Amino acid sequence: MLLIKATELYVEYMGREVLDIDRLELYEYDRIGLVGANGAGKSTLLKALLGSIPLQHGKIEREGTFAYIPQLEEAVVQAAQDYAIMGKLHVDRVQAGTMSGGEETRVKIAQALSGQVHGLFADEPTCHLDREGIDFLVNRLTHYAGALLIISHDRYFLDKVVDKIWELKDGRITEYWGGYTDYLAQKEEERQSQAARYRQYTAERERLEQAIEEKKSQARQLDQKEKKADKKNKTESGGRLSHQKSQGSKQKKLYNAAKNMERRIEALGEVAAPKALRSVQFRQSKTLALHNPFPIAGQEISKRFGDKVIFDNVSFQFPLGGKIAIVGANGAGKTTLFHMIRDRESGITLSPKAEIGCFVQNGYKFERNQNVMAYMQEQCEYPVADIRAVLASMGVTHQDVRKELSVLSGGEIIKLQLAKLLLGRYNILLMDEPSNFLDIPAVEALETMMRKYAGTIVFISHDARLLENVADQVFEVKEGRLDRLK
Repeated sequence: MLLIKATELYVEYMGREVLDIDRLELYEYDRIGLVGANGAGKSTLLKALLGSIPLQHGKIEREGTFAYIPQLEEAVVQAAQDYAIMGKLHVDRVQAGTMSGGEETRVKIAQALSGQVHGLFADEPTCHLDREGIDFLVNRLTHYAGALLIISHDRYFLDKVVDKIWELKDGRITEYWGGYTDYLAQKEEERQSQAARYRQYTAERERLEQAIEEKKSQARQLDQKEKKADKKNKTESGGRLSHQKSQGSKQKKLYNAAKNMERRIEALGEVAAPKALRSVQFRQSKTLALHNPFPIAGQEISKRFGDKVIFDNVSFQFPLGGKIAIVGANGAGKTTLFHMIRDRESGITLSPKAEIGCFVQNGYKFERNQNVMAYMQEQCEYPVADIRAVLASMGVTHQDVRKELSVLSGGEIIKLQLAKLLLGRYNILLMDEPSNFLDIPAVEALETMMRKYAGTIVFISHDARLLENVADQVFEVKEGRLDRLK
């Protein structure tokens, strides 16, 4: 059954083309992951298909009913069935307005899964969910009978739930079969194919250009010979004319051959080079070097809030240069541990030369009237070229670098803050859910940079792929303990 059919869909925002889609169809059996860069128009496309925003041009036909899990809208508990699923998602009966981000996400999921609808649209449904919540949602959606159209930066989640990827880029949709890992493999094949076409194109163009130059050089040499012969044989008119005719014919053929090859170059058209993979090598300033093999340690630390025990006589050591992941359920005490380290609370020992940089979950609320590059250069020893390379790898364009911070989106601000943190004068970084709200290419770039970072990183994350690709050690906060899992 065809649930949604969109034709000639066009949306423009502030003079920028956001959507330009000739035809799009969603069937009852579809399980689709929608991916694309921050600001590409993914949320706009979902809202357009649902009919919640006006169309500037195009037509959308709907044959079913749909539930929607939005990303950043306030949730309101509506019915008893919401509570039933919220219980399985480990959410108590709470008042809207006092909910945490994780609780709001769970309420939205509960409301969407409680409805009798033909399809479910979701915008970053795993944001703020802990591992247990994500696994519960994966299980529910795996057995969900209707259509799915989901925006997500969680690669593990996409691999588990969807069997088709829609990539939104430059306003258009490209379809790939399979989960996110399959999509990546197909994108790499495209890149390799593009690289092969570009190598073939440049080799042929260089061959033709060289041949053109050789033909023209031969013709110029004949011109020079003719001029010399003309001077020498001024009085030998018969012989001179015969010689001139022969030489002129050869030159004409050479010039014609050169022109034919120039036309062949024009026929080649233009083949774009594959996108360059930029990177930066992180270095550690000698003045910031730490020589303690365990620059962060806790000795029999305890912490409680009222009757709730967060840590009970916990000890740990985090190694120099390590990439340490902290996991655990929402509310277990992960962020509390960060605050204890940052504030050097009782029982926490840091290397005397420790310089701590922090990334917090509400970083997207940051506001400042300043140019992007001026902001990035504050307290930074790296040259402009390295700063630009880091920003470019995270999807910040050279046009964006000239903008004021006040005009950037929340996702763009987060990219800047992460890049600034990695390039800052620190030797220890505390990063609380750094991948939240980032598009997938930015998350993958962040992974690479975290691995290459010369200092020590302690980070909180529920992103399974981020943990798998970055963490040297994994610790779980649970029931007052800090247990090492890896």
